[in-house]
Amino acid sequence: MKPTLFVLAAGMGSRYGGLKQLDGLGPNGETIMDYSVYDAIRAGFGKLVFVIRESFVDDFKKIVLSKFQNKIPCEVCFQSLDKVPAGCTYNPEREKPWGTNHAVLMGKDVIKEPFAVINADDFYGKESFQVMADFLKTIAGKKNEYCMIGYRVGNTLSESGAVSRGICETNADGYLTHVVERTHIEDQGGQIVYKDENDKDVAISPDTPVSMNMWGFTPDYFEYSEKFFVDFLKKHGQELKSEFFIPLVVNELITSGTVTCKVLDTPAKWFGVTYAEDRPQVVMKLNDLIRKGIYPEKLFS
Repeated sequence: MKPTLFVLAAGMGSRYGGLKQLDGLGPNGETIMDYSVYDAIRAGFGKLVFVIRESFVDDFKKIVLSKFQNKIPCEVCFQSLDKVPAGCTYNPEREKPWGTNHAVLMGKDVIKEPFAVINADDFYGKESFQVMADFLKTIAGKKNEYCMIGYRVGNTLSESGAVSRGICETNADGYLTHVVERTHIEDQGGQIVYKDENDKDVAISPDTPVSMNMWGFTPDYFEYSEKFFVDFLKKHGQELKSEFFIPLVVNELITSGTVTCKVLDTPAKWFGVTYAEDRPQVVMKLNDLIRKGIYPEKLFS
């Protein structure tokens, strides 16, 4: 059974100022998402599922899906604020989406095999997709055995501003023991710091493993997520900005001993366009990878 790649592409692009998922950064207008799809196909993934906002489905199909829908099966599902479990309520003035794990829940009716979750606007590197695909093939038919690709925080920062990362702790066997989403991490004069719950700066090593939202799950993850989302809405449904993050759910499951989550090492370096000022650097890095022969100049002909 080939694994599925589940691409989270419903983000508002608020910091970047537009639909950055559709921004052409490669020499022939390729998006970062195109490089992820290319890497996934050659790593052995068998299907693509995208979660997007329904409002840009026409642009998405024309600009994105048309490039590779004949290369690999593709499906699209939609994330919207009102997609909550029956009986749950939320603040009617809320406009912000519910976050990454709510986006994951949108795939529960179309994904029945082990799957990887990635952000549409992050470049993960071909090695990461191969490592992920190899692991997912070993857990077909199993439950409660998850994984994530671990990156060093020092290799994931933006020169243009603060970033959000899931900061991880692992045990001696390389399994995740704790993950906390930190929403303000930056380099301050050579020292990497994040802001804690009390808005205080906390310094961390540049080698600290972080989640870049590249996770591997089996379909039982949807059942856990829905249950936790009901509890989340009871506690936070009336808030305007609280978010239901993937690390929140994974952390609950691993600390309760319900699941294991292997942290997979990768030599790949992450990069992405968090801010508009990051764009020239990303274009340069992609061109460099093409010059090295890691990618063809035109991904999908």
